[in-house]
Amino acid sequence: MKFSLPPALVKRYLQSHSWIGLAMAAVLYLVCISGTVTVFARYLDRWEQPDVQEFTQIDTAILNNVYRDLVEQTPDLAGDVLVMLPREGIPRASLVSSQGAWLLNQDGSRGKVLASPWTNMLISLHDHLHLPATWGMIVVSITGVLMTALIVSGFLSHPGIFRDAFHFRQGASPRLQQTDLHNRLSVWAAPFHLIIAVSGAYFGVAVLMNAIIASAFFGGDDEARLAEVFGGPPTLEQEVVPVNISRALATLEEIVPEADPFYVTIEDANSPSQYMLIGAHHTDRLIYAEQYRFDQNGDYIDNVGYTDGPVGRQAIFSVFRVHFGHFGGLPVMLLYGFLGIALCVVCVSGVNIWLNKRKHKDVINDIWPGFVWGVPVAILGSALISLLSGLSAVSAFWLLLALSTMLGLVIKTATITRRWLITASALLAGVLAAVHALVYGGDAFHGVALLINISLLVTGCLVIALMYLRKQR
Repeated sequence: MKFSLPPALVKRYLQSHSWIGLAMAAVLYLVCISGTVTVFARYLDRWEQPDVQEFTQIDTAILNNVYRDLVEQTPDLAGDVLVMLPREGIPRASLVSSQGAWLLNQDGSRGKVLASPWTNMLISLHDHLHLPATWGMIVVSITGVLMTALIVSGFLSHPGIFRDAFHFRQGASPRLQQTDLHNRLSVWAAPFHLIIAVSGAYFGVAVLMNAIIASAFFGGDDEARLAEVFGGPPTLEQEVVPVNISRALATLEEIVPEADPFYVTIEDANSPSQYMLIGAHHTDRLIYAEQYRFDQNGDYIDNVGYTDGPVGRQAIFSVFRVHFGHFGGLPVMLLYGFLGIALCVVCVSGVNIWLNKRKHKDVINDIWPGFVWGVPVAILGSALISLLSGLSAVSAFWLLLALSTMLGLVIKTATITRRWLITASALLAGVLAAVHALVYGGDAFHGVALLINISLLVTGCLVIALMYLRKQR
């Protein structure tokens, strides 16, 4: 397939593609690599706290006692209370309130404090680059917009890109090899990349659009705008009693047997207007959850309408699962992981092509390999530091990334910088698995923890072996 565009127009598209890519390369790479890892966040959470009870069922009557105990211990409880239910894939229960967050044992007693600082660091890096949440989310979403522009301009600036979809010049110069790698992965993974770019752009752009919509159509009343999109709260005036979670869950099973509940939120807890919001999966829908509302006694009120409400409302609640691949189980997540790595390679190879085209070298040539290969070092190293010391995973990440980038400035040879940092990443992967086993003992040798630790060891060994084989050639 070949586009028929005037050469002058193709040249303009190529220039815009290059300048957008170069301007956003570092941010785009950080967003893509952190997003690739956070696809597996539900497993990383469990790896960070492997020494807790895991179960997929809990007696719903116990949940009533969990909430009563919370109210008795904190009579002035206010705000929302979240109870996460155990289920296949995430076999843990937890309680989150303004008083704290705890994992729950199967008998309803509180276990360890809920804590996954390293996983949360990766999520916040992907969501808002560790910047103030609102502004950071807008920056990341602008990255999604520009990524969409990169994808479109990339196709328009390469008329023969489909024709050459399987053309790879082995033994060619580094620039040509990088060009082929960049173009081939861009073609093969284009549908995925476009979905990720558009859905990623939505999250932060929505923040701006919401403010504009609230001002233009709701007189600045943000609560009215939220009610239109997400459904307004029910009007209730009750004599406050502890909510009956068990009855609400039983009622939901009766009226919507296909719903698979996975969380219960007590909205405006311990107040006359309190009510329960039960989030439930529907396996035949892409929505994150339908929300069913019950009064404090467990009587059904209504559903918010993500399964049968306005199309826009349904679409909004489907974006999350599409963006992170949380549908279709582990196979889809693995596919998202593989395609996410491909997207990272596209980001890096685009800059490599530009560097190889230039007739001179400067500080960018030294910084870039240190930054690119320093990110895996920073991710793995921050996990190790968090595991051993409890120090801030965010601070550890940026410190290690800064040191890796500085290493490139000191070495001033891209191949050596790359080799040192890849070796460091491989060693860190093995050390991280070993230290995790030492810290948690037998808990590190079963379930998800064992799977992740084996993956770390195998990846580290494989990287070292590939580097050795490449050096022997």
